[in-house]
Amino acid sequence: MEVDCLLEFYYENRDKAQDVLKSVDVDNYGYVEADVEENRLVSKIQAKNLQSLLHTLDDYLSCISIAERIAES
Repeated sequence: MEVDCLLEFYYENRDKAQDVLKSVDVDNYGYVEADVEENRLVSKIQAKNLQSLLHTLDDYLSCISIAERIAES
């Protein structure tokens, strides 16, 4: 069974969304497809099972959180 997840992160402008994407994109290879659309970071995750999805989400959201704090400073 495959599990899909779509996340959208909204920012005040496109530049901030791109800064966050650049910060996390290196770790995404093979796990997360992400792109900036206007002021949104749109992330798609596909996993083989729910446990794998939850593990990927945990890691990805931690990375997003750190990238957002860095982008704000």
